[in-house]
Amino acid sequence: MNPKQKVLSKAARQLLAIEELFDGLALPVGGPALPEFNQARAVEGEIIPELPAIEKTQALASMDADEIKPCTKCVLSRTRTNTVFGEGNTDADLVFVGEAPGHDEDMSGSPFVGRAGKLLTKMITAMGLSRDDIFICNVIKCRPPNNRTPAVEEVSACWGYLVRQLQIIRPRVIVTLGNPSTKTLLNTTEGITRLRGTWQEMPNTDPSLAGIAVMPTFHPSYVLRRYNAETRGLVWSDLQSVMKLLGLKMPK
Repeated sequence: MNPKQKVLSKAARQLLAIEELFDGLALPVGGPALPEFNQARAVEGEIIPELPAIEKTQALASMDADEIKPCTKCVLSRTRTNTVFGEGNTDADLVFVGEAPGHDEDMSGSPFVGRAGKLLTKMITAMGLSRDDIFICNVIKCRPPNNRTPAVEEVSACWGYLVRQLQIIRPRVIVTLGNPSTKTLLNTTEGITRLRGTWQEMPNTDPSLAGIAVMPTFHPSYVLRRYNAETRGLVWSDLQSVMKLLGLKMPK
């Protein structure tokens, strides 16, 4: 397949995903204004220099092997099958952050591979991207038993890992999937229903991340439970706002 055929094939997959998931819905007129980038917003502390792409890959691989896989910081280490570090482009402009691994992720060691993961992959395809273009991870790296909500101490144990992942990748945009990841990353008590679809920014919890644009949206599992035109339309609107900020174009 020559380069032109590859581009056409990618556009065809994108159009198919848009029609299948979102019924060709367009971004409503007067959508959320694009945020200004304030990554170096006045915060105290040292801003870690951004690494070259190859060093990002090496740093994340070392972190996974040396710290995440052998981690015993919380009780989830006793019940997990595999840790789930995250995967994708280590130099990505876009990072998706979910809550925690589920059963399929615990068994495979990869994020978002179950039913919700398949829907997320289709959402990414509808944006004109692939999982190789973005990075996907979760707030915590081990599955809570019976997929229960992570306890405060479990989130606290993994928080430093997530911060360092984002410090290394240094994305332009973070999409938080669902309530727990949104509340954790934005350090807020506001719920996803109120925050989704409105641009936020990373708070001053870390100088290297402060001001990065954040788009909260519904978790794919929520979309599966409420698979109707309204819910899908809201999510598609959120994703199109992200596409607009990143300069991604809809196929013709």
